[in-house]
Amino acid sequence: MSDATDRPVDDDAWAKACAEDLEAEKARRRAQHGPPPGSAAEELRKLVDAVADKVSSLQSPLLGAAAQGTVQQIIKQAKSAVEPVIERNPDVFDHIAAAGSELLAAYRSAVEGQERRWTQGAEGPGKKADDPSDPRDEGPAAGEHIDLD
Repeated sequence: MSDATDRPVDDDAWAKACAEDLEAEKARRRAQHGPPPGSAAEELRKLVDAVADKVSSLQSPLLGAAAQGTVQQIIKQAKSAVEPVIERNPDVFDHIAAAGSELLAAYRSAVEGQERRWTQGAEGPGKKADDPSDPRDEGPAAGEHIDLD
């Protein structure tokens, strides 16, 4: 018998090696770029906390002590209203973030197409450089429909 048949065979050796390589790559990226961003719900919670800290740190001589107390109360109420929504529906915020990304991509595509049409050369097909009806000279007309297809 050969050595290849005498050794026990580990069927998952390839999967284990891939998993180890993946973990090593993740650790390298975390060391290089820092921790990855959290979920949309976690990021919203961080935003609310940051805004609350910033607003509460603003000390205006125009606002008296009573106004500062009112601001603190409003911040507490806002946090107490947002926190349960985040806790109950964390996946909703991920979906909203994904939808926002899709809307931004659609808007960007529409704008790039329109910009391409506006910035075509002055001697484009059927247009003369001094043509007064050239929309590139005026920008989009009020109420002009931008085709998103």
